[in-house]
Amino acid sequence: MTDFWIAAGALLLVALAFLLVPILHGRRAQAEEDRTALNVALYEERLGELVAQHGAGTLSDEQLDAGRADAARELLEDTEGSDRPRIAKLGRSVPLIAAVLVPLVGYGLYAHWGSIDKVQMARQFSEQPRTVEEMTAHLEQAVQEQPESAEAWYFLGRTYMNQERPGDAAKAFARVVEIAGRQPELLGQWAQALYFARDRQWSEQLQALTDEALQGDPQELTSLGLLGIAAFEESRYQDAVRFWEQLVAALPEQDPSREAIRGGIERARQQIDGEPAAEQGQAASDAAGATLQIQVALDPTVAAAVSPQDAVFVFVRAVSGPPVPLAAKRLVIADLPATITLGDADAMVPSMKISSVEQVMVMARVSRSGDATKGEWMGQSEALDTEGEHSPVRLVIDRAEAP
Repeated sequence: MTDFWIAAGALLLVALAFLLVPILHGRRAQAEEDRTALNVALYEERLGELVAQHGAGTLSDEQLDAGRADAARELLEDTEGSDRPRIAKLGRSVPLIAAVLVPLVGYGLYAHWGSIDKVQMARQFSEQPRTVEEMTAHLEQAVQEQPESAEAWYFLGRTYMNQERPGDAAKAFARVVEIAGRQPELLGQWAQALYFARDRQWSEQLQALTDEALQGDPQELTSLGLLGIAAFEESRYQDAVRFWEQLVAALPEQDPSREAIRGGIERARQQIDGEPAAEQGQAASDAAGATLQIQVALDPTVAAAVSPQDAVFVFVRAVSGPPVPLAAKRLVIADLPATITLGDADAMVPSMKISSVEQVMVMARVSRSGDATKGEWMGQSEALDTEGEHSPVRLVIDRAEAP
């Protein structure tokens, strides 16, 4: 930080110059005024001598007038060029006191409101770390100097996870949630770190965290992936397939992790195929629960305004209760018209299924951006009872969605 203090010192010198230079000019002006006063005094003394000599009869009238003229000419020659504007006098004590106080006050104000630590930190982070350990050290220093920075804690947690330090990562993400609030993405990252820190042992705390994350965002990627992993580890292969299929549907088409997740889905299905027929039938029966068959179609007006690759989200919501989808599937315009089935097996949150409420509505949304929470066109069914048999629900996307 030497160059910083050199620059600060240079600025201080400039500020002092504005205070001290006028004092030097004032001294020159004072000396000029003193010399002029002395010349005037000598002129008056000379006139007095001439008048005295004239009174004594030593000088004639002509000599007196000539003497006066000579004295006046000498006075003018001595004071020529000194008729500059008179500079107002400023007491020396005020500028000198100010010159002493300026650096002291400036240092005190910077010590109170300045950010020398942030300047130092910015310089450190401007240098590309050569190793992961060096980057981790920078982040650890950042959270020490800025303990209320949610961004610093978040990146530190991600770095710990990359270093396979889930225990430390869990503490970092817990701190992020404390600072930034219970955002779905942060809850998912926290749950994931806790899961691996506890040797892949599922717990009520982890279930609560993932449920809360998916209630806030049914497409929260980390929570969906984590629930799939936990289900696979516990041989709940049907659940693993369900969570991972939701995860694949939420990921962008170009995401390279889609293939790996599809591989996990295939392995889970192979495990299901290897189970005894009775167990498979029971699992399918348990997973089915309440189901709705939905026929999704486009109104001709809407069909002319959309693109074949636009995303279509079909979801079921409770008529009374939170607006979180109970079940959802993702299609594209090119798939329509289509008939799909949504049931308890497609639940976004395990504790919130279609069979857990009395009435539901089926909705469909067209989203050019691929965002399930907002789109351009939509369709909606009437309220449906969840108990008993249902004929297929016909759902037509026929109106523009309010912005």
